[in-house]
Amino acid sequence: MKILSITAGAAGMYCGSCARDNTLARELMAEGHDVTLVPVYTPTRTDEPNACRPEVLFGGISVYLQHYVSLFRRTPRFLDRLWDSPWVINTLAGRAVSNDPRLLGELTISMLSRENGTLGKEFGKLLDWTLNEPTPDIVNLPNSLLISLAAPLRAALGRPIVCTLSGEELFIDGLVDPYRDQALELIRRQIPEVDRFIAVSDYSAKFMERYLGIPSEKISVVPLGINMNGYARGRIRTTPDEEFRVGYFARVAPEKGLEPLADAYIKFRERTKGARVRFEAAGYNAPEHRDYMDRVRRKLNDAGLYDEFKYHGVLDRNEKLAFLQGLDVLSVPATYDEPKGLFLIEAMANGVPVVQPRRGSFTEVVEKTEGGLLVNPDDADSLADGLHQLWENLAMTASMAESAFENVRRHYTVARSASKLLDIYESVLAEYDAGATGQLDKLGVANG
Repeated sequence: MKILSITAGAAGMYCGSCARDNTLARELMAEGHDVTLVPVYTPTRTDEPNACRPEVLFGGISVYLQHYVSLFRRTPRFLDRLWDSPWVINTLAGRAVSNDPRLLGELTISMLSRENGTLGKEFGKLLDWTLNEPTPDIVNLPNSLLISLAAPLRAALGRPIVCTLSGEELFIDGLVDPYRDQALELIRRQIPEVDRFIAVSDYSAKFMERYLGIPSEKISVVPLGINMNGYARGRIRTTPDEEFRVGYFARVAPEKGLEPLADAYIKFRERTKGARVRFEAAGYNAPEHRDYMDRVRRKLNDAGLYDEFKYHGVLDRNEKLAFLQGLDVLSVPATYDEPKGLFLIEAMANGVPVVQPRRGSFTEVVEKTEGGLLVNPDDADSLADGLHQLWENLAMTASMAESAFENVRRHYTVARSASKLLDIYESVLAEYDAGATGQLDKLGVANG
């Protein structure tokens, strides 16, 4: 099968959605399928070999300049190629390409408005690019914020369009008024242009059906899957005297829950005074969230626990695996209903049990793997109790670690995800081709 898969860069950050798109593309290529993976906005950053094409569509610098300075809507394309180059975008991504929804309301609406927005030249460049590429069997968009690409690509290629639902509701809800409501209306209006939506969890499918008004029959689920190479059983704590390591692995941002975990850790340490315990954290800390990290550090310092805490920063793949394999438990107590939870799957693949709030996709991942505990959302006492149970009960922790390790391999491998995705693609293609044949038959009757 020939697949055109579009992925959205995250301004130089490691990104769960980018990782999913890249891992799936590499698996499909390994199985013999012809996959063109091309980024929009910025190049992607992945911790596996990157399968993306070198060019960037809708380059973040071009999009920004054209939206805010009308002159750049008329500049010749040979100039655009300068600031569309991956090197320039990567150099400026951390400063000129923001992904903060509070700052991107107008630009989001312009993108969703297609030819009625300020980015008409970029849509023209996209269509010209497709004319120079072999026609794919199917096109996959990375999220509903790029649903405006569906109609022009469908018209240019005459092929079906699928759209992944990858957690964009957090960005949409972060838009300031009136842009949130406008964005939702524009997305909903373009739902008929998409042949199938693909959710990354059962929770996400049900939520987005309500949130965007997508008919349930147009949503299929392809659970996340990871490449298991390098994942192995981590440390096993066999006596109560051994050091117990509590870990956090996600972006350092308020919605991901590092501060709530710190609050629970403080309560947990009140019950385990004298025990050997560590609090280890890793993940991207954006400049706008440096104060948040400082607040976490101050809170731990005031509790006399600062020396137990270590922030490891951004980790590459080998560093990530070593970090996770050195933990006894992972917790990322997000304060919203997370639709993916890739960090849980990665931890469990190393035999690390988790303690998570009962919300979003966390519930189905933990229940399906039996690899951790579910606690009350937004409840530091409940989270502290969960940490204490794993610290205190070595046999239970070992059993959960084994279940996590085995069941992630049963339910969340990239091979399994790719197989489900191909089944959906084949179903969509069959429906699309049957519809096209029906239209031709009707024309034949009318012309006869």
